[in-house]
Amino acid sequence: MKSNYDKYPFVPVTSDRADCTVGWRDILHRIAGAVPAGGKAILCIECYPGVFEHDLLHAIRHSYPSARIVRSADYFKPFSEVDDLVARDLTDDPVFGRLSGLVLSDFVDARLLRQSADLLAGSNVGLFFVIGTGALLAAPNPDVLVYADLARWEIQKRQRGFEISNLGVENRGDSAAAKYKRAFFVDWRVADRLKKRLLPRIDFLLDTNDRREPKLISGDLFRRGLSMTTKRPFRVVPFFDPGPWGGQWMREVCDLPGDAPNYAWCFDCVPEENSLLLGFGPHRVEVPSIDAAFAHPRELLGDAVHARFGTEFPIRFDFLDTMGGGNLSLQVHPLTEYIQEHFGMHYTQDESYYLLDAGPDACVFLGLKDGVNPEAMAEALQAAQEGGPPFPAGQYVNQWPAKKHDHFLIPAGTVHCSGRDSMVLEISATPYIFTFKLWDWGRLGLDGRPRPIHLQHGLPNIQWDRTTPWVERELVNRVELLSSGSGWREERTGLHRREFIETRRHWFTGPVPHITQGGVNVLNLVEGSEAIVESPAGAFEPFVVHYAETFIVPACVGAYDVRPTTSLSRPLATVKAFVRANA
Repeated sequence: MKSNYDKYPFVPVTSDRADCTVGWRDILHRIAGAVPAGGKAILCIECYPGVFEHDLLHAIRHSYPSARIVRSADYFKPFSEVDDLVARDLTDDPVFGRLSGLVLSDFVDARLLRQSADLLAGSNVGLFFVIGTGALLAAPNPDVLVYADLARWEIQKRQRGFEISNLGVENRGDSAAAKYKRAFFVDWRVADRLKKRLLPRIDFLLDTNDRREPKLISGDLFRRGLSMTTKRPFRVVPFFDPGPWGGQWMREVCDLPGDAPNYAWCFDCVPEENSLLLGFGPHRVEVPSIDAAFAHPRELLGDAVHARFGTEFPIRFDFLDTMGGGNLSLQVHPLTEYIQEHFGMHYTQDESYYLLDAGPDACVFLGLKDGVNPEAMAEALQAAQEGGPPFPAGQYVNQWPAKKHDHFLIPAGTVHCSGRDSMVLEISATPYIFTFKLWDWGRLGLDGRPRPIHLQHGLPNIQWDRTTPWVERELVNRVELLSSGSGWREERTGLHRREFIETRRHWFTGPVPHITQGGVNVLNLVEGSEAIVESPAGAFEPFVVHYAETFIVPACVGAYDVRPTTSLSRPLATVKAFVRANA
């Protein structure tokens, strides 16, 4: 089924192209023009880790050759000391670490920082630029404060291209996996702690996601854009990635380029990773979508969700495409107590598989067969990992036939994976990195290397009593009709009572009334080509969504309707997720 899936959704902020300055020369002139000519001015450009600081440095030297420049890298500790500093959080595990509690000042040599601060304080005239991650430490009260933000997907692409290093070290030659791990557990935690404090006070927001076309907006317009975002339905910018088991469904339905061998993942709504586009006339400014949660957590998430999860966005929608591909890795997610004790997370990745589409032989591996011997299964998994016979998954794990619109619930501790020829909308809690692979069907990653297997973590988390009868009763297509009205009906499809996310499916040929109930809603149009989201009170402009698009309705929206854009005989359907009130 062809789709008009929008890969570049944006939130219109203003219609004036002049609100966005494009190109290094004009950007730097606008920043410098924010202070009176003559005298002394300190211009601080605080950078998220991964920003190409050398581009910024080159542009400053070209436009202002007489300006003095202080780089935060000049007062960081030696690389070896930074490595020692983060070693406890990174651990010896090749994939997992512990969420760091470090702050930027921990990375700094106090003596060198004082020297830089003294340099800035020592002259009464001239233009001073302080740039880099941690620039604000040397210039805590600059005349102009600029924040250079960067989307995490762009960071990952730069890591894969060996273009950037991690915070405080020179390690661009390390593997992308090692750099991502270090960024996830250390760099992003450290940088976000500072960012949350800076968002209310920055004078300018600098977007350097496209190094060929940097963009600058005022801090006031940036904050206005985030505020507008959290008062209306919106979508984040999806990104797509190939994988060893990837399929071909998204290539057609989402109109993706043909240069990748397949598309395995789509992050359709993972605000910690996705971008948000803010529109200024024809210009689009790209910022991490999690900035909206940092700036307006109560409006976006709602009081109860904010009270439990802080500024984290707890619901994730993503796509797993095996249509024409292979099985996902057999896996299990950690129990809550395990993720708390070992990794410093306060909640775990409960999830579910909703089938957007399925081939005739599609299946989902879910739960263990009756009579499985834990020791025998563990020995078979270990032998397969060590090069012995392939793990006989069919001997130990249930294979459930899967068809379009089936919903399989997967509380943490349940062995599972999607089989080939399935198109899964994965609805889950957000700690997505904590997947323990048990068996990967003997294949290699796209880099030609074996993919990491995590038996040391996976085996202790398997719930051995989740066998065939329990899984069939508790986890497979738990559909319950809740209510109906003129042209619509509402069903509960999950999730399991051990999971904090609730899902509702609405079938409709006319308007469906929804209400956020004070908590954020996340929806996907799982059937039908197009629908429109409207406010009964006219609180926001009508919002059009297309097949397979995920959209967020902030908690503060309250009442909203979803209806078809045209009259039709076949019903449309949405799946909606929200945090249970008693979770």
